[in-house]
Amino acid sequence: MPDRSFLSWPFFETRHRELADDLQQWCADNLTGRYAEDLDSECRTLVRELGAAGFLKLCVADGKMRPDVRSLAIARETLAYHSGLADFAFAMQGLGSGAISLFGTIEQKREWLPKVASGKAIAAFAMTEPTCGSDAANMQTSAMRDGNEWVLVGEKTYISNGGIADFYVTFARTGEAEGARGLSAFIVPAEAVTVAERIEVVAPHPLARLKYGNAPIPADAIIGEPGEGFRIAMETLNLFRVTVGAAALGFARRALDEALAFASKRRLGSENLADNAVTQAKLADMALAVDASALLIYRAAWQQDVGSIDNRRAAAMAKLHATESAQQVIDAAVQMHGGAGVTKGVKVEELYRDIRALRIYEGASEVQRQIIARDLLKGGSA
Repeated sequence: MPDRSFLSWPFFETRHRELADDLQQWCADNLTGRYAEDLDSECRTLVRELGAAGFLKLCVADGKMRPDVRSLAIARETLAYHSGLADFAFAMQGLGSGAISLFGTIEQKREWLPKVASGKAIAAFAMTEPTCGSDAANMQTSAMRDGNEWVLVGEKTYISNGGIADFYVTFARTGEAEGARGLSAFIVPAEAVTVAERIEVVAPHPLARLKYGNAPIPADAIIGEPGEGFRIAMETLNLFRVTVGAAALGFARRALDEALAFASKRRLGSENLADNAVTQAKLADMALAVDASALLIYRAAWQQDVGSIDNRRAAAMAKLHATESAQQVIDAAVQMHGGAGVTKGVKVEELYRDIRALRIYEGASEVQRQIIARDLLKGGSA
């Protein structure tokens, strides 16, 4: 059972505590002992189940200006504690539809957001290219206006939900200016995209390389105005960046709990492993890292929801610390388990694979350090 004491912190309202209780119960009832034989089918099923339970409503604006970040963070932490794949399914519904929530027209919101919230449509965020990762301003995928249509040409890769999504929010160069100022965002239905290759990674998720080959999409598929794509992408990523840290926190909490349980029952000579001073020191360090991450995450989420603070630095700190420290906490849990820690099917081995990608996607740790340093140098406040 995950530690719930953080819910007493002043960052939260009653509705957040009720959400945490509901999610914990749902996870206990629906995710315990669950095993995915078919990855694509399981992801689709998880999206449908999360939608039917009402949790995907958290991912969309739902008549408000923006989703509540504290709710998103609580959801991701709770889901990740129980299942990395459930967290992935939830998170991608939010990231994939985030640009529509923040910048879409009334018609775009009416068409897509109810489908996302109900789990009837799977969303994806298509930005990364084979030669362009964090440096999005240099992307090469292009979109040309042709009468009442846009025609996209190019390639995207490492796209989450690639191959199972019903639509891809895609960023392409429309040429209004050089670099970042010449990008635009589009809602591209799955039938206009070719899945060129499925990509296998250490923690099984549906990822793919996509090709856009002159397939036309309607003129009203553009999100915002031409040339606003980079700003749309950055604001969408910033909205969800803190929640990546929350997922890492969920993984770290689970690793700590697994380590505590293992150390308490594992015999070491005439005592348990937990009676060893070195083990106790390691457990203390793990608990410290978890609480520090939680404080950074929920402070940043609160700042985003309050809306009065430019929290890019706080969000970067939260993601950086949570993902990096979770890697350390999970590594310590694996080490404490000994040979069992690297045995397929043991939870800490699964967590070891789950955590690694979070230090890369939605802004790698190196990018987060740049954001923090640049804000410091221009005199920003945390």
